[in-house]
Amino acid sequence: MNKKNRYERLYQQVKEQIEKSDDLIAKMASVVAIFHHKMPYFFWTGFYRLIKGELIVGPYQGPVACIRLEKNKGVCWAGVNKQESIIVPDVDKFPGHIACDSRSKSEIVVPLKNKNGEVIGVLDVDSKELNAFDPDDARGLEKIMKLLQK
Repeated sequence: MNKKNRYERLYQQVKEQIEKSDDLIAKMASVVAIFHHKMPYFFWTGFYRLIKGELIVGPYQGPVACIRLEKNKGVCWAGVNKQESIIVPDVDKFPGHIACDSRSKSEIVVPLKNKNGEVIGVLDVDSKELNAFDPDDARGLEKIMKLLQK
């Protein structure tokens, strides 16, 4: 199955699941569980929440994560500061990359926004494969993140 079709199916599954709750943390937990188990190349799947100017780990699945990310360093902060998705084909070539797990080889970060369009965190996905993510991943994940804005 191609990525576009897979993301459309994921979109429907996420939409149905998160309609069951108004709690953002519960929705985030459901999203990462669905992604982590449905996308075979997702090694670490989770959220970092922007709390009082810091990125703090939120719901995730995968190996133990960094609890707090150093301010304005790494891929997650790049996504927050640019307010756009960031695709990193090779994390070792990204200046300031924060290595929470040395097995991660590529990464995608998608901003999570509130209903006012303000960034409140990021979806962070790592892969053990180089070049695992592409614009189809970015578009699919961005569309699903919009479900959490409501």
